[in-house]
Amino acid sequence: MCQMALCCAIGSRARPLALRYARAVGLLNTIRRWAPVGAIPEIEARVLEPKIGGPLIIDVRTALEHRASRIRGALSLPIHRFSVAELSVDDREREIVIICLTAHRSVPVVRMLRDHGYENAVQLRGGMRAWWKAGLPTESG
Repeated sequence: MCQMALCCAIGSRARPLALRYARAVGLLNTIRRWAPVGAIPEIEARVLEPKIGGPLIIDVRTALEHRASRIRGALSLPIHRFSVAELSVDDREREIVIICLTAHRSVPVVRMLRDHGYENAVQLRGGMRAWWKAGLPTESG
């Protein structure tokens, strides 16, 4: 079973079985880092909107999702390509907001950034769906 499948299973009704399997094959710590569950610092869409231009906004959705609708100024770094090396050391002091569709793909990225000293990394609560629901402006193309 691949790590991504285990992460998905941990977030579902199959959680007990997935956790037992992960423990048995020595992947439990890795899976816990990538599972889209647990407490992560968040920012509300209505709080982020007036700050646009200040925080570094990183969209970890696919390039296609990003082109279809995005927050103005959001940098596209799809989760399958995401690397802390894409950021500069100067960004460690900056507020960083990670966004995805529903605030699941952003969880492991926020964890990774915080593990590497980016203490101001947060996720957009509810992801782009919350942004759209609030009727906030987007760009496309």
